[in-house]
Amino acid sequence: MSPFSNRIYYGYWIVVAGFVTQFIAVGMTNYVVGSFMIPMTEEFNWTRAEFTASRSLGQIVIAVTGFIIGTHIDRYGGRPFVIVGAFLLAGATFSLGSINTLVEWWALNGLILTIGAAMVGNLVINVSLGKWFVERRGRAVAIAGMGISLGGIILPPTATWLVDLFGWREAWRLMGMAAFLITLPMAALVRRKPEDYHLHPDGKSQAEIDAGYGDSARADFEKSMTRSQAMRTYSFYFLVLAFGLFQISITTMLIQTIPLLTDAGYSRLVASSMISIASIPAFLSKPFWGELIDKYDPKRLAAIGAAISGSSVILIVLSVALRLDILVYIGFLIMGIGWGGLLPLQEVIWASSFGRRYLGSVRSTAMPFTFGMSALGPILVAYYYDVAGNYDLALIAMGFCNLMSSIMLFRIKGKNGLSLNNNAVISSSNDTVI
Repeated sequence: MSPFSNRIYYGYWIVVAGFVTQFIAVGMTNYVVGSFMIPMTEEFNWTRAEFTASRSLGQIVIAVTGFIIGTHIDRYGGRPFVIVGAFLLAGATFSLGSINTLVEWWALNGLILTIGAAMVGNLVINVSLGKWFVERRGRAVAIAGMGISLGGIILPPTATWLVDLFGWREAWRLMGMAAFLITLPMAALVRRKPEDYHLHPDGKSQAEIDAGYGDSARADFEKSMTRSQAMRTYSFYFLVLAFGLFQISITTMLIQTIPLLTDAGYSRLVASSMISIASIPAFLSKPFWGELIDKYDPKRLAAIGAAISGSSVILIVLSVALRLDILVYIGFLIMGIGWGGLLPLQEVIWASSFGRRYLGSVRSTAMPFTFGMSALGPILVAYYYDVAGNYDLALIAMGFCNLMSSIMLFRIKGKNGLSLNNNAVISSSNDTVI
């Protein structure tokens, strides 16, 4: 029997695929790296800035890869990219167990692994979900994004345990094999858009469409902006800057949390567990963020999420410096709530602002800007550590970047055609252009 003939709307199978692929993609690029920093830098006598440069390079690689494949996702769907990406990501992860030079580390971790992650991760999945869901977009993206948070709960302590038990080389090889076995089967579930299979967004029946219940999805499609139209609006660049400032501290904290805490005297197990502590509220809060996004103004919610993230980073840095353990735990828990909202809020705002028809093209065009900004965070913080011997002021600056993002998102106006409500779409003829 065809998977499209049963009563379960097929879009939910893509949610399942997104949950799994994002667990692996974000986990292999961000969550596990901190577990390897100290043993690898000590063995090869690298500086922390040199080690971290692979992830800053990776942010740029994700952006460039997304820009290249974005229009092709609109045309061909995400399945071929998930297949190729699974081989690249797993192969590069496995090969990291055999490196001996810094250039090899940058090439495998910063370039090849990251290209693979970009092909199986956020862009491919969230563009697909943006086409299969309109009225329920917030919930769909949020539930799929729970895979990212689950990766944060499971992978840091798992990677630390593997490194401590088998050594860092064998740990990379084991994670490479696991990544392949988990990711590749998910490609079979990914589809381009519901109309290809005579279905309608959000699982609407033909009778519901005929009765006018599909107006939001129809308007979303008809009023969609092309890449060139989107890039001629002020709104495009305003969102790029706001989300770049939001994302910068998250990328940094994922990499620097373990060395920050071990330098302060915490054990490696406790330090790696802090990312898991942050990921638990991120995981649990995502469905609630999704419900709120579908009911309320997502840009105001994004402002709240950015403020929560920024304030918590500052609290963590001060609490670690003063060894106020209870406040350290509280800081990571609060930070996780802010993290939980970033992915669904960002993806829904982009999709509802510029429509779903050319979403892959538009969304991928924003990535070089936002990821370029977030790429600076980890390496600048690591460079500050190499010069100053601590992370304090650099991480506090990252927290203030989040607070600046909050102010920008709060001040975005829903006028001149820019709609930041999930059930409305920009009219390309009315938006302010430049």
